[in-house]
Amino acid sequence: MFRDGLSMVIEMAMPGATRFQADSVDTALAKTIAGGPIEPDLVLLDIKLKGGSGLEGIARIRRRWPDTPVLMLSAQDEPETQRLALARGAAAFVSKGETAEKIIEIIRQLLRGDYAKSAPAGNAPARQLTPRQREVLELLHQGLSNKLVARKLALSENTVRRHVQDILEYFQVVSRAEAVFAARREGFVG
Repeated sequence: MFRDGLSMVIEMAMPGATRFQADSVDTALAKTIAGGPIEPDLVLLDIKLKGGSGLEGIARIRRRWPDTPVLMLSAQDEPETQRLALARGAAAFVSKGETAEKIIEIIRQLLRGDYAKSAPAGNAPARQLTPRQREVLELLHQGLSNKLVARKLALSENTVRRHVQDILEYFQVVSRAEAVFAARREGFVG
């Protein structure tokens, strides 16, 4: 019901805008594949979706459309939820409790490429890898296991696991191999 209402609000504010609705990330990705090579200008994504969390879907959407901003839109608007959505790659977060005018303004900002202004107040600047995470990444690039990384850096395996998870989140990937590939592509490792 909210999705239909928001679609009507967008149509009234932006006549002629093409909109596509889906109840899950899988449905959205499958329908765009069937419909041809569509690259959306913007993805509005809820946290609560059929078959999974929108927070988990951000990485899949960003892999498919890396230049398309994702606007996380949810009733779950606690600061930690907002931080997590932004850390996972959402360009902005807006509460479903905001006015239609505010939601439309954020959509317009994102369509203009103005991501910084749409982030919630008080957000930390864009995350970067820490020096320790860069060391762990370099050792992953060398093919070392968590156990060997832990030995080499005199850390516990749990600490290494946390660093690896943070690296995966940073690159918005789900495996160590993808993280190493992304790190190579972005010049983090040789």
